[in-house]
Amino acid sequence: MLDPRVFKAYDVRGVYPDELDEDGAEAIGRAYVEQFEPRRIAVGRDMRLSSPQMQAALMRGATSAGADILDLGLVGTEMVYFAVGSLGLDGGVAVTASHNPRQYTGMKIVRRGALPVGGDSGLLEVRDRALAGVSAESGRTGTIEEYDIWPAYVERVLSFVDVSQILPLRVVIDAANGMAGAMLPPVLERLPIEAVTCYFEPDGTFPNHEPNPLLPENREFIVSRTLAEGADLGVAFDGDADRCFFVDDSGQFVPGDFATALFAEAILEKEPGASIIYDVRASWAVPETIERAGGEALVNRVGHAFIKHRMRKEDAAFAGEVSGHYYFRGFSQADSGVVPFLLMLELLSRKGRKLSEVLAPLRERYFITGEINTPVADVALKLQELKERYAGEGRISHLDGISVEAGDWHFNVRPSNTEPLVRLNLEARSRELMEQRRDEVLAVIRA
Repeated sequence: MLDPRVFKAYDVRGVYPDELDEDGAEAIGRAYVEQFEPRRIAVGRDMRLSSPQMQAALMRGATSAGADILDLGLVGTEMVYFAVGSLGLDGGVAVTASHNPRQYTGMKIVRRGALPVGGDSGLLEVRDRALAGVSAESGRTGTIEEYDIWPAYVERVLSFVDVSQILPLRVVIDAANGMAGAMLPPVLERLPIEAVTCYFEPDGTFPNHEPNPLLPENREFIVSRTLAEGADLGVAFDGDADRCFFVDDSGQFVPGDFATALFAEAILEKEPGASIIYDVRASWAVPETIERAGGEALVNRVGHAFIKHRMRKEDAAFAGEVSGHYYFRGFSQADSGVVPFLLMLELLSRKGRKLSEVLAPLRERYFITGEINTPVADVALKLQELKERYAGEGRISHLDGISVEAGDWHFNVRPSNTEPLVRLNLEARSRELMEQRRDEVLAVIRA
């Protein structure tokens, strides 16, 4: 089964086996190799119940088209990116459905240099080849070799921090029965922190809660446990562990743009004057922090494909997205969940203050709505309405959806890649103004 709708803007994702099964995975593996003609690729999988057979099918298709495969086994998505980048491979595939519910399967596909294969960088061609079901004669069958990427990966992520600077912080970690439960133990044993590990058993049934910390109901556990433990920090990972989310010592969730601002400041201490990329949805906290710290702040479209290309073009040291994706030049310009976890430990240790205290200046100055989604009948028409309504209020940008920047408030409204809805992110210099403008913009969107 291979439903064409499983091909998304940035990856492949669908319900197993109704939308995507082993035959579909084999077809995608073959089509990927035929489209990009890689000689050597890395393939790994997450802990979902369907992942072992889906990985085997994908590798069957890829080798039938002539590619040699390094089988990484059970690994986080970022470990596939690391293998491709560090070993100089021609590409790679992580068999994962990231943070989606248990019934899903999927794939994140990259080319040489860990560059993502997305809707405008070859994924639609892979889709068409896979659906056509016609395979070219490769002349040879590729090989499969098991490869242990773990030791090199652990050394690389630890290289981002000075472990000797990290204090014995008490940290609650929620792996959500996802890949962080496998990835973190060899890192934690090298750290002096007191880790309270929760749901570290990889289990594709997700018996405790879904591995999507962006949903408030999935954050209830990490918030309550952080408070109950009197911890310095709470950290929650998504399913394939390429994103991590933070809860401060007071139990408050840390928005991704505030975390980006903190990381940017820390990175600029190590690399003065570096370029740092942020997405159009972000709080003013990000560019203002970057510029105050002497860096170059570069705004960009949302999405890892666009971010990673821009990082290469600008030689940027770091990029952060509101959604909790953090990208590092020293990690093949790829996103990682473990590196920001380590950076936060180092940052708090060096400042010698509670995270709530570190965040206080941001929370007192920047008032953000978070992302508010609204279904609309005609996305293009709604964006045009917003443009006409706010044309005289401030500077308008069409970098990604529509952005309006006025003197003391701004917003971005962008369409979903997969659903007929728009996403609003708005910020103002006071809570009252934020609430007033939020309600006003939502009224236009929902009219």
